[in-house]
Amino acid sequence: MPILNKDMQVCMSLAARPSNIGTRFHNYLYDELGLNFIYKAFTTTDLEGAVRGIRALGIRGCSVSMPFKEAIIPLVDVMEPSALAIESVNTVVNDNGVLTASNTDYEAVAALLAEHQVDSGQRVLLRGSGGMAKAVVAAFRGAGFDDLTIVARNEELGRALAERYDYDWVAEDPAPEFDVIVNVTPLGMRGDTESTVSFGPEHIARASTVFDVVAFPSETPLIAAGRAAGKHLITGAEVIALQAARQFERYTGVPLTAEQVARASEFSRAE
Repeated sequence: MPILNKDMQVCMSLAARPSNIGTRFHNYLYDELGLNFIYKAFTTTDLEGAVRGIRALGIRGCSVSMPFKEAIIPLVDVMEPSALAIESVNTVVNDNGVLTASNTDYEAVAALLAEHQVDSGQRVLLRGSGGMAKAVVAAFRGAGFDDLTIVARNEELGRALAERYDYDWVAEDPAPEFDVIVNVTPLGMRGDTESTVSFGPEHIARASTVFDVVAFPSETPLIAAGRAAGKHLITGAEVIALQAARQFERYTGVPLTAEQVARASEFSRAE
């Protein structure tokens, strides 16, 4: 990494529970490619103040995580279609004080569904109704999935999300009749719920594909259970690496190869 200097571009992340994954991912690539950038993770209880700081100090880019993905919308200037369509932001780019928001979570999930060749004719059960759930549900709809059920205890959010994409909503787990199960909640995330399996054994046994967007740890209880049962897996580690690569390209203007993304992703997890 170059010595700090006045011309260095600064990028950052805002999250309720910051991790070093994004910091290590971006800084690894800045170093490998010889870019005069640095990346730092933050949390805040003053989102408006943080956004004013991004604008005033010329922070080049900002990754946005829970619980700020929706709250940041009125604070930016331009919404790209990927963020506007789902009313959820995970990336902000600062061009001379003009803040443009996008959603690379949506882009990453859409790309992974195609890469893993998940059959759009299969039945999907998805747990969650927050900002990330919007991105994932929209990606499934965009990929042509017609049979998807959202399970969420928050009826207002769950029902609204389901109706928006012409899907079904339930408050409690339905019968295990689904080919794809997807966790888009913090269940299994490092912390208070890290030992929680987000779906029961009957649903795991019935499914052919197990998808968990939780990235930290990469081997969540759901992914571990799916692996033990011999299921096809899509992990949060894949999602976070791909969405971070899209962010990197927006911040720097430098396209990445699959090999560069893989190396940075491996390094980001080698703490």
